[in-house]
Amino acid sequence: MFLVNDFRYLLAKPVIVGSESLKKRIHEVIFEADTKWGKTFDVFLLLIIIASVIVVFLESIDIYHDKYHDVFLVLEWIFTIAFTIEYFLRIYCVKKPSNYIFSFFGIVDLLAILPTYLSLLVVGTQYLIVIRAIRLLRVFRVFKLVGYMNEGHVIVESIKASANKITIFIFFVLNMVVVLGSIMYLVEGGAGSGFTSIPRSIYWAIVTLTTVGYGDIAPVTTLGQFIAAIVMILGYSVLAVPTGNVTSEFIKYSGDKISRNANTQNCRNCGWDETDQDAIYCKKCGEDLDN
Repeated sequence: MFLVNDFRYLLAKPVIVGSESLKKRIHEVIFEADTKWGKTFDVFLLLIIIASVIVVFLESIDIYHDKYHDVFLVLEWIFTIAFTIEYFLRIYCVKKPSNYIFSFFGIVDLLAILPTYLSLLVVGTQYLIVIRAIRLLRVFRVFKLVGYMNEGHVIVESIKASANKITIFIFFVLNMVVVLGSIMYLVEGGAGSGFTSIPRSIYWAIVTLTTVGYGDIAPVTTLGQFIAAIVMILGYSVLAVPTGNVTSEFIKYSGDKISRNANTQNCRNCGWDETDQDAIYCKKCGEDLDN
């Protein structure tokens, strides 16, 4: 149905001879949600994504799989063919296809259709199509929830700014669990408590230090329990240190950030979608946004 609507939309305006005009109008429908048809397409696309993910969930339940297997199979191929057409239309209407193909959403869109085709060769890979759920991130652009995207951008930049500190801290923690695991193996190795090897003892140290505490391995000696108590206390610092680093960068970046107007315009040349509402040229590549 959405293809018919898009076709009517293309005929609604005077058609300029040449494929560039067609590509531009397809781009407006598929990539941008500021226009009536663009928003209609994106909302319809989100509904299909949700429906396809629900089908995968239901198919994984034995009682539904046995009863409606053929129905699920037909629906899955309908969804896959629709997403395949959409994927190639996105490649067709951009000026530099590689910019879209290797972008985050380009890779996600490809991964959303590959599992069904791979299932013809490898049984069970069709369940990987739950990756389509990631495509629901488009809802932020469709409904102009750019404010939330900006806040997400702040978090990402804060993590990047803290990357060096976090890397050093993780290296320190890895050394710590190796030492603690080795010590626990020496203390508990012959006590029949589950510390049967150094790698297994390191596993215990990681689980305990991160405050997960599965309880599948536990020390039985007094010394081992004393060491375990120290590891548990150290576990709080494992959570506090990286969190404090990211938080400090988050506060710093939040004070300097520049809010952008809600806009879903997408550059056909480079795919940049963080343009201002009144922008005429793409601030990343300089492309005229009207062309």
